[in-house]
Amino acid sequence: MTEMGLSPICFGAIAKGTQRSGDETLYRIYQPPLRFAPSDPLLYFLQKIRDEAHRFAITTHRKKRTKMSLRSQLDEIPGIGATRKRALLSHFGSTQDIAHASVSDLAKVDGISEFLARTLYSYFHET
Repeated sequence: MTEMGLSPICFGAIAKGTQRSGDETLYRIYQPPLRFAPSDPLLYFLQKIRDEAHRFAITTHRKKRTKMSLRSQLDEIPGIGATRKRALLSHFGSTQDIAHASVSDLAKVDGISEFLARTLYSYFHET
């Protein structure tokens, strides 16, 4: 840290103790751990910071996981946007069924030209 010019920064970590509230310990670099009285306002403040950081991390992770679960192989194919993706899924039911469809079956979907049907077919049969 000193080599990076960050030596004045004090790092610490708060660790939950048992299930009882107020049993936390504050660990600091190069210093002995601190324990607080259950009614200490500083403990309450540190708990709020910890809880907010935890809430933010979980919310961000859930949003990212939800966004990734909504993606499919169709998002990787040039020329397939949200409207065509919706039309294909509505017609076939799943990406797997789209992958098993013939070029002529793909071309029957509204908004899918013969060229795009061949592109879709090639994508699923070459990868």
